[in-house]
Amino acid sequence: MWQTLYDELKDKGFMVVAVAEESRGAEHARPWIEQSNSTYWQLIDTEHRLSDLYNLVNVPQAVWIDETGVIVRPPETAGSTDHFRRMNLETRTMSPEDQAARLAARQAYLDAVRDWVNTGKHALAADAARAEMPKVTPEIAEARARFRLGVWLRDHGRTTEGDRQMDIASNLHPESWSMRRQAADLQDVGKASGPDFWKRVQALGDRPYYPAPKL
Repeated sequence: MWQTLYDELKDKGFMVVAVAEESRGAEHARPWIEQSNSTYWQLIDTEHRLSDLYNLVNVPQAVWIDETGVIVRPPETAGSTDHFRRMNLETRTMSPEDQAARLAARQAYLDAVRDWVNTGKHALAADAARAEMPKVTPEIAEARARFRLGVWLRDHGRTTEGDRQMDIASNLHPESWSMRRQAADLQDVGKASGPDFWKRVQALGDRPYYPAPKL
């Protein structure tokens, strides 16, 4: 979907920069990037620097940055919805109604990006954008440091201690699904979307997994 939008808007100075956060190393993300065969920029962030800079907590999230380098929309869900929470876990399928609603939400987000490039619509003033930026608390800062330490420990053969540090990190920053998902994949490939993940999603109750963007 991003390739189509990029092809449409690239002559107006528009660029998509997709970043894969992959603690297991660049080679784990590279096949997916090569398969997509995109002509927009795709980067691999093995140290989660992007999350640190913009306080990203899930995927897909997007940040809108104008031609002067100013953030005009802080991190927000980029077209995904919570319809997946009603998925049949045995067949991994959604109802036709939920699939249609999910596609409509994705299209609405792409249309909003298109409107921004063409008319400036949806861009926030500096004060409003600043107010919407996620705040980094001491707990979040510590969580990031512990997560990075955990990855380093695992890379150097100290798996048990590394896992312990990443568990502490997730408890300090429970809103970061990306951190928890990366830890799960490091501990056991496929675990990130396993039973523990679904239990945590169900425990959200009425709280969203993908908060809708305020467009």
